[in-house]
Amino acid sequence: MRAISQYIAIFVITLTLSGCFFQNSDDQRWELAPQGTTSFALSRDARFALFFVKNDSIPEKNESQVKSGLHFWDLVENKELTFFGDQDQDKSTVSYIRISDNSRFAITATQTNFAVWDLGMGISEGLWSISDGIIRDVAIASNGQQVLLGLSNGKAIYINLATGRRLEFLAHREKVNSVALSANGKFALSGGNDYFAYLWDTETGQILRTFEHEKRVSRTALQRDGKYAFTADGGNEGFIWDLKTGEKITELSTLARQQVYSTARFSDDGQLLVTGSPSGTVNVWNTTSGKKLEQWRSEPLKDARPPTAVVYDVAIDKQQRVVSATSAGIAQAWLIE
Repeated sequence: MRAISQYIAIFVITLTLSGCFFQNSDDQRWELAPQGTTSFALSRDARFALFFVKNDSIPEKNESQVKSGLHFWDLVENKELTFFGDQDQDKSTVSYIRISDNSRFAITATQTNFAVWDLGMGISEGLWSISDGIIRDVAIASNGQQVLLGLSNGKAIYINLATGRRLEFLAHREKVNSVALSANGKFALSGGNDYFAYLWDTETGQILRTFEHEKRVSRTALQRDGKYAFTADGGNEGFIWDLKTGEKITELSTLARQQVYSTARFSDDGQLLVTGSPSGTVNVWNTTSGKKLEQWRSEPLKDARPPTAVVYDVAIDKQQRVVSATSAGIAQAWLIE
């Protein structure tokens, strides 16, 4: 009897702790692509979503399937605004999508080319090819004319599409895994396999801040007012930096042996940082203390094995809810308690 009581106590404690760690009841859900997505981005206020669906073939009578290509949605109105179709004539898979800070433009990229879209007009601004490396991440300024690419050859490339000016940032010695660009296009943040992240001036290429890690830098993010930066590596280190002083504000407090971040975004006021992971978890952090405030588990793709969903993007909407977008083709809104 004593042994049974101990097992029951352990079971109850486990359930209690699980409830503390994960709050899985979302406030709203949009199942936009039941077959899943290869890339999925949200606007800063989480009103708009742009995602890519790749289908080799679609059963004619299967109405649940979504057409292959780029889809632009209004989540507030819960309706599709524009179907852009494929990015190029080869129907290449779109792996990266970023929507500009003002929600007007977007950049999408395959491994070898990228396109810019005017979301307001529902048209393409053009398609450009990259020949000297594989694209690993992208970013775009609010005017839709300045873009930033992170490449496998160690280059971070800034391009002004209006003037044709191209700046190659060559400080990284290995692959550039993650890039972020300020809304005005003047400042860039890049992180790579060389264990470094750099904040640099897109006019001169001058390094303004250097952030060193013990492992490969896998994720970067900039607060929209230029107050903070976030850098994280492939191990267990995620740091928030004061960009004015270059000093570390805090390290994210996590018990995980290896915490990998697939996306990150600061709240507009910079008080919160929201992150997503390849395993489907969505976390909210206090930027001052590094303390985890909330944690949720995203809905996995149906019939997928293993049942997980990569979190491609996160944002905070006007209702102050966290919204996540995943490879399962699902967007979910979570209430911050």
